[in-house]
Amino acid sequence: MELASEESYAGSVVLDEKDELILDLLERNGRATLSQMSQATSLSVSAVQSRVQKLERRGIIEGYRAIINHEKRGEAVTAFVSVTPLNYAEESTIPERLKDIPGILSCDSISGAPSFMLTVRVATPGRLESLLNLIHKTVPVSTETTVVLRRYFSK
Repeated sequence: MELASEESYAGSVVLDEKDELILDLLERNGRATLSQMSQATSLSVSAVQSRVQKLERRGIIEGYRAIINHEKRGEAVTAFVSVTPLNYAEESTIPERLKDIPGILSCDSISGAPSFMLTVRVATPGRLESLLNLIHKTVPVSTETTVVLRRYFSK
């Protein structure tokens, strides 16, 4: 049996040291200039630009985002909500049915007893309660909620 090459394994690609450095720089600062990346990688600005464009075309760089202070924005409560279907025949429909509910940031399929883990963000504990009620009205599930007290770091 032949093993998958590194290039094709799970859709990933082999990146060289310069590409990895560019990705690290952009991950830390999405507004890093080509000149800054050029200095850090010892490549010309045009070479960096070419590499960034190639990383974008290959889908390795999916986009650029602003990092928002959600507390200052008025969304002080972040929580993780584990979701267990009451009817496993409906399990595959749950992510699509929850996708457009305001306050739900992400839905991940997970291993273990719960099927999904939601990341949610709302203004107050009362809004969290309302969101949980809406989830239960939308899909037949049981939930367990863990509220984030403080985030020490995020990568």
